[in-house]
Amino acid sequence: MDEKRLIDEAKKGNKEALCKLIESNLNILSGFVIKMTTDYHLAQDVVQETLLKAIINIDKFSPDVKFSTWLIKISINVYKSFLRRNKRYTYLDGSYKDYMQDTEHAAISNSEYKDICKAILSLDYKLRAVFILKHFYGYKYKEIAKILNCPVGTVRSRLHFAIKFLVKELEKKGVLESENKKE
Repeated sequence: MDEKRLIDEAKKGNKEALCKLIESNLNILSGFVIKMTTDYHLAQDVVQETLLKAIINIDKFSPDVKFSTWLIKISINVYKSFLRRNKRYTYLDGSYKDYMQDTEHAAISNSEYKDICKAILSLDYKLRAVFILKHFYGYKYKEIAKILNCPVGTVRSRLHFAIKFLVKELEKKGVLESENKKE
């Protein structure tokens, strides 16, 4: 069954269709939330709450966007609520694993990976959401604007500032070579 038919059936109360719809979009949702939070346990909570809200509000879904886009939009709102409730929440993620054969290369890669993750995580969630949606999922500016309920210009601006911040942070950490050093 295609997505539109599954949505129509789910709106009519067909639990099997709703299950298939959620199952086919769970990896996209989970991947996005894990990238946003970089905390596996928090991500599980956000995904569960997102799915609960999606199930309860399936009647409100409008087919002008993909179902996965709607789930991501809900997850961003759930995560925003979490951040408001837990202003002092700190991110402790020591679960970086690298299964590469060459240990020296693995150590360097793991260190750079941690630096990149920390830099992305240190972005304000609005900038992080735009960056992840654009560069990890390939959403277009208009789609991101719809997801985040903001103008396309704001999306472009947030992406610009996110990239500028990340380059600066990664240059400080030595992950990227500074433009000044190249000359």
